[in-house]
Amino acid sequence: MSPQTSTSAPAILSPDELALIDKYWRAANYLSVGQIYLLDNPLLTEPLGADHVKPRLLGHWGTTPGLNLLYAHLNRIIRNRDANVIYVTGPGHGGPGLVANAYLEGTYTEVYSGIGENTEGLRKLFRQFSFPGGIPSHVAAQTPGSIHEGGELGYALVHAYGAAFDNPDLVVACVIGDGEAETGPLAASWHSNKFLNPAVDGAVLPILHLNGYKIANPTVLARIPHLELESLLRGYGYRPIIVAGDDPAVVHQELAAALDDAFDDIAAIQRAARDGSTAERPVWPMIVLRTPKGWTGPKVVDGKQVEGTWRSHQVPLAETHDNPAHRAQLEEWLRSYAPDELFDGHGALRAELRALAPTGTRRMSANPHANGGVLLRELDLPDFRDYAVPVERPATTTHEATRVLGTFLRDVITRNPDRFRLMGPDETASNRLSAVFETTGKVWMSETEPDDDGLARDGRVMEVLSEHLCQGWLEGYLLTGRHGLFNCYEAFVHIVDSMLNQHAKWLATSRELPWRQPIASLNYLLSSHVWRQDHNGASHQDPGFIDLVANKRAEISRVYLPPDGNTLLSVADNRSRDYVNVIVAGKQPALAYLDMDAAIATAPAGWASGSGPAPPPANPTWCWPAPVTSRRRRPWPPPTSCAANYPTWPCGWSTWST
Repeated sequence: MSPQTSTSAPAILSPDELALIDKYWRAANYLSVGQIYLLDNPLLTEPLGADHVKPRLLGHWGTTPGLNLLYAHLNRIIRNRDANVIYVTGPGHGGPGLVANAYLEGTYTEVYSGIGENTEGLRKLFRQFSFPGGIPSHVAAQTPGSIHEGGELGYALVHAYGAAFDNPDLVVACVIGDGEAETGPLAASWHSNKFLNPAVDGAVLPILHLNGYKIANPTVLARIPHLELESLLRGYGYRPIIVAGDDPAVVHQELAAALDDAFDDIAAIQRAARDGSTAERPVWPMIVLRTPKGWTGPKVVDGKQVEGTWRSHQVPLAETHDNPAHRAQLEEWLRSYAPDELFDGHGALRAELRALAPTGTRRMSANPHANGGVLLRELDLPDFRDYAVPVERPATTTHEATRVLGTFLRDVITRNPDRFRLMGPDETASNRLSAVFETTGKVWMSETEPDDDGLARDGRVMEVLSEHLCQGWLEGYLLTGRHGLFNCYEAFVHIVDSMLNQHAKWLATSRELPWRQPIASLNYLLSSHVWRQDHNGASHQDPGFIDLVANKRAEISRVYLPPDGNTLLSVADNRSRDYVNVIVAGKQPALAYLDMDAAIATAPAGWASGSGPAPPPANPTWCWPAPVTSRRRRPWPPPTSCAANYPTWPCGWSTWST
């Protein structure tokens, strides 16, 4: 494609199609405002009274109309092209918009049968939002179609790329808020395009949403000169397509043209890579969408400009329960969307608008990639016993435990070429896992030089000197139904403490949702650990990551401290679901204590291979915490052999309800 940077509002949409898409956008906006404000009277069949409005208002409006606009236009792309698309939204507090669109597509009612597609269903939808016993204000695990919570900013783009790896037919549309774009992890995430292989991976379409403001300040990227912004994005390796304006009719046409351009370009890039006509790293398209913050909301409140300013970030009309003037302005705002044109007398979306949404699993809110457990396939694991280190007598020989593990991981990668990746911040060899390079390389799509070692476009090892990217890629990979391992120096894994917190919260919430199927566990291998870092000094000595994990609920987290290579191998035979597993193992030569039979006999509760001669001891000295009774709310049947050996040991590597 030519280096196009803007569109000129060509008539991509017919007048009828433009009118229908605009109505669909209005419907999503109406439902979004209703969630923030209303307890009752969902279709304004009577004048809005104080008892119809929530006494405490919570939520975020400013980013929501932009997210709704993009959703409506992506639906058009999906219908016209039969595209396989999921939607990741960095401005996570646009939650009412994503809930609204899942409801308009019918998915919300399918998942939550008590919230029907009628007036009573609308009332329940509105009441539950950001309300005690209801749902969060952001895009959480409860939101169908979501793999990204978004409450903490910085991780949208890296999650999107993780989802695209080894998903050749998937396009991840990722909205980056211009506030989120100021975070360090997001700034590094732009480089993920250097690790995306169009021959075997899917695509990510970044959409930088420039609405100009954060909570109380302008955003950096919205206030730099346009040429500087465009140069920055080009420097990251993208071709920016610009859409800007505040006239809905013009923006609809420009956005339709921009999305057609981007999807045509993605298809051309993938076609060229897959037929072998080019091996160069592509310049991927992206969209810059510049629209007013709080678009279509109140323009002025109490004499102060709101639309297009930071004042629209959260709740533009903050006193609607007790202030009649604000309540009248809210009613005027809601009626501006003409709800009687959008919903029938029973409260259902009108048929001509329902027809704009894709059907079945093509709906972004019902796409199985956003419920990764549905697609999860078991790993084909070799027998870890085959890699055992001979130990005739305890503490008489030495070996490097992680080097032993490397041979096992080498064959895991060989046997699972499309569903297992090893992540690490340039430490795979340092952590003595070099055996993996006997069968695979490190992903590298950029230029190479003669002295480079082990770089490969189709590598299964992903190294980048950013722990945030390693963790985020792996999370996106797991959440869309695959498996992986993150290896890191123990002292520096603290960099992703907060990311671990967020992922653990997601797992805890998803366990309470019967429709969310279990995903593969988030596995850490921490080496270069505190006890062998005296030569590097205090900077490399910090075992505190264990403290963080140990603070999590027992049915979410496990910490393993295998003392030698055979116990490390037994731990690495990992079949768990919905867990955070932390293994701390040494890479330096150390004494060997247990032969493989002894390692198996002392394996932690719930060890998954199912071959041990008897249930393990109640409290292995190298596993934390001790066995607990499972509190899972849905059954997760283990392999038959495992259930036979450990029918009442539901913790550790395989967890199920007894």
